[in-house]
Amino acid sequence: MKRLSIFICGVMAAMTLWAQKKDHNFAVGKNLDLFNQIYKQLDLMYVDTLNPGEIIGYGINGMLRSLDPYTVYYPEENANELKQMITGKYAGIGALVRYHKQLKRVLIDEPYENMPSAEVGLKKGDIILSIDGKDMTEKNTSEVSSSLRGDAGTTFLLKVLRPSLNKDLQFKITRRNIKLPELPFYGMVDGKIGYISLTGFPEDCSKDMRKAFLDLKKRGAEKLILDLRNNGGGSLSEAVDIINLWIPQGQTIVETKGKLPQAYRKYSTRFEPVDTIMPLVVLVNGETASASEITCGAIQDLDRGIIIGTRTYGKGLVQTPIDLPYNANLKLTTSKYYIPSGRCIQAINYKRSGGGDYKERVPDSLTHVFKTRAGREVRDGGGIKPDVEVKPDTISNIVIYLDQIDSLEVTFDWVVDYIAKHPTIASPRNFELSDAEYNDYKQKVVDSGFTYDPISGEMIDKLEQALKFEGYYDDTKEEFAALKKKLKHNVAQDLEYHKDEIKRMLEQEIITAYYYKAGVIESTLKYDKEILEAVKILNDEKAYKELLQP
Repeated sequence: MKRLSIFICGVMAAMTLWAQKKDHNFAVGKNLDLFNQIYKQLDLMYVDTLNPGEIIGYGINGMLRSLDPYTVYYPEENANELKQMITGKYAGIGALVRYHKQLKRVLIDEPYENMPSAEVGLKKGDIILSIDGKDMTEKNTSEVSSSLRGDAGTTFLLKVLRPSLNKDLQFKITRRNIKLPELPFYGMVDGKIGYISLTGFPEDCSKDMRKAFLDLKKRGAEKLILDLRNNGGGSLSEAVDIINLWIPQGQTIVETKGKLPQAYRKYSTRFEPVDTIMPLVVLVNGETASASEITCGAIQDLDRGIIIGTRTYGKGLVQTPIDLPYNANLKLTTSKYYIPSGRCIQAINYKRSGGGDYKERVPDSLTHVFKTRAGREVRDGGGIKPDVEVKPDTISNIVIYLDQIDSLEVTFDWVVDYIAKHPTIASPRNFELSDAEYNDYKQKVVDSGFTYDPISGEMIDKLEQALKFEGYYDDTKEEFAALKKKLKHNVAQDLEYHKDEIKRMLEQEIITAYYYKAGVIESTLKYDKEILEAVKILNDEKAYKELLQP
């Protein structure tokens, strides 16, 4: 009787699953048929002629938007976007362009190191006039950027106006595959501590990481800082090979699990490590995501190093590129990943309902405790929580306006003028603007009529409106008038008050023109809060070991 009962229960469970699958398949067929019939009626009867690719594309994108932001459709004309994302490469001249609000022209903002733009001599501030004789003076940034790109090996003539010379210049440039460096800088912070900045995980980046790490060891590095701040991730297998530099061979680093059996994969270290005992600090922030989180999460779970910074992004989903007919592609979320402690750090649940879709961040109260190899408590959901939290300095409102929002372009023009007057500058670690140079900049800003929106003023205005609505304003009118007078902006005074921060912003803009991104990173080593904290902990053996204890 017992065996018969088990058999009957098994049969009933199988029948239930079969019925559910049958219902699901019917629902799929029904809705696909409805979609097909609706499009046929639209194509036949709609008042205007339809563009099939555009209309069906809207339908596909609407369907995918109901899932998660990482599942994306790439029609044939956008297939290169996915290729660039995977490889980190595109074909062009290797330069950042921008729109100058005052001149109403697109110009060169930043030529990249060892790229065609830098090699032919393009400079920051060069105004783009034409590309192969085609006028660019009325084009927007997107159109100019698209014209600069093309097939690798093709050559074109670029005509620019260089304001410092007040002269038109023409350059013959050959496009080539551009791969932005995932290791823009590595070097020594001091005599014993090495530093590596890693900005992505494209194909083969683990080989470059290995070379950089070995070079630092030759230079005398006995401790290491790995900077993964603002690293949005990339190849999962490359992340595992990078972790392998410090973790022994045969260690499981990450597992992926999805709906289908083939979505399950286990990634383990494959090679002999370079160094399993060197003290290691990994820097992270809110833009550290995906493969970066696998890297820092595995290092934390295996107690191989200290994580410093702010909580990471929390992307625990894995995407698989899928080829579609007619040269289209689909980047599809197929699984979640789990790091050595067994946790998945996905921070957001993407909820769907009849009334629409929304996303929900997993609250700390609903996360679960896991243990590192040494027994330290860590949690799933919400990204990787650092072992030592160090919040970066906030950016002042005036700096944001001067650097990004200034419609007068006074900062950009001053930097371009400075570069034109200085053929060379000091090394990144030693370069510093003099007080006289800063005062010249400050005067230019004041003379330009620069203004910016005061946050305090906006808040006072909102409070004033609320008091009027509630009927309390008349009793506080005089106090409000006095407070507004005190809060009125004095740009010259604000420029002096925020002098140190604004000088650093200017110095970074200038250093970029001479030493590129590597120079900017090197220049920050002397004042970056997270780096200074990392150095402090690495130089305190007792504190380092205590942080790795349960």
